[in-house]
Amino acid sequence: MRYLPLTPDDRRDMLRVIGASDIDALFRDVPEAARLPGPIAGLPHHMPEMLVERELGALAAKNVPAGAGPFFVGCGAYKHHVPASVDHLIQRGEFLTSYTPYQPEIAQGTLQYLFEFQTQVARLLAMEVANASMYDGSTAMTEALFMGRRVTRRKKYLLSGGTHPHYVSVAETLTRFTDDEVVSFEPALTPGAPGDDLAALIEAIDGETAAVVVQNPNLFGHVADLSELAAAAHAKGALLIAVVTEVVSLGAIRAPGEMGADIVVGEGQSIGNGLNFGGPYLGLFATREKYMRQMPGRLCGETVDANGKRGFVLTLSTREQHIRREKATSNICTNSGLCALAFTIHMSLLGEKGLRHLAELNHARAVQVAERLAAIPGVSLMNDHFFNEFTVMLPISGRPALRAMAEMGVLGGVSLGRLYPARADLDHGMVIAVTETVSDDDIDKLDKALRELVK
Repeated sequence: MRYLPLTPDDRRDMLRVIGASDIDALFRDVPEAARLPGPIAGLPHHMPEMLVERELGALAAKNVPAGAGPFFVGCGAYKHHVPASVDHLIQRGEFLTSYTPYQPEIAQGTLQYLFEFQTQVARLLAMEVANASMYDGSTAMTEALFMGRRVTRRKKYLLSGGTHPHYVSVAETLTRFTDDEVVSFEPALTPGAPGDDLAALIEAIDGETAAVVVQNPNLFGHVADLSELAAAAHAKGALLIAVVTEVVSLGAIRAPGEMGADIVVGEGQSIGNGLNFGGPYLGLFATREKYMRQMPGRLCGETVDANGKRGFVLTLSTREQHIRREKATSNICTNSGLCALAFTIHMSLLGEKGLRHLAELNHARAVQVAERLAAIPGVSLMNDHFFNEFTVMLPISGRPALRAMAEMGVLGGVSLGRLYPARADLDHGMVIAVTETVSDDDIDKLDKALRELVK
């Protein structure tokens, strides 16, 4: 149903009340040169709804859907199998609310699942407390930077070169008008450990550093032990912020909390949520209990009512809506409630053993693919240690190679040339993700396509 809230009379009345002669008067502060006198060049004029649907359908048909064939794209968004039961359960009436879902004491079902979500995230990341979720992994990382400033009263952050460049870009954007100092390391494709710059980070930590940020597994798939970095950061009074973009990896590798991280943020899309290119996604945020009151977002707690019955309440909510503006830790407006619910249900279905088994399937498949590709003449595997994602160097440029593979029906990975267009030395690099959804036939097709391109 169309929602057309204003009639021409409504608009005239509003303009009259504010003293504007017409709509153009509302935009008089916009420079004349920046205004368009007519339609935007290249865009078609209006057309009937059915023709618009047909036009947009034809444009969408140019894409190769993720489920259309072999799919090896990752770098922060992963194609995992989501059981049909997840979609069914998140639609049950118990989870529907008429308003903001975390209104205390009213939406007990919602508050309970958020409490369970927090428990799952805290256990997954090996931290003491987790909030009720953030928008996505990248904004959660930047919120962690701001939290690091509140805790240490410093404003300098060191970002590993193995951090996803889009995450770095979000941090740079959100700190553009603050006096925070974001120091981003350049990625180095060190053979065996691409993107690993832990030694350089340790060397760079000084008395002004608020936090060190490192992704694990990093963008290039390398898995590292963060213990030494955590100790070095703590020795200088800084925090260690760990970023996890593939939470399924935590079914197989040590959680950042076990390695000394002070704040752990992540992208929870892999559990319960589809790829949804562009979102909505699910930000995870966890920390030590001693820093809990500096944590952004909301936290649901368990209590008892006046009759001694178990209940759930919003126990910590530090945005302007709930406390004085000067004491707010962030202005996050809502959490990714439905995505968090899907995460909670899928995680409950998996259980600890299920998550470990899923992680083992991912790793085994990735090893299988890596060995096949490394046997292709001219193709070099860069990683010694990886989970379900790794980097290969090709004898040809990565971007046209991926386009050619797409024309063969294989979505082969992510080109480093696209992520780092200014780095000519990375142009031949390609990051390949392998999940439990990849079949033997998919691997054969990837192998065949790459062999044809590099021969």
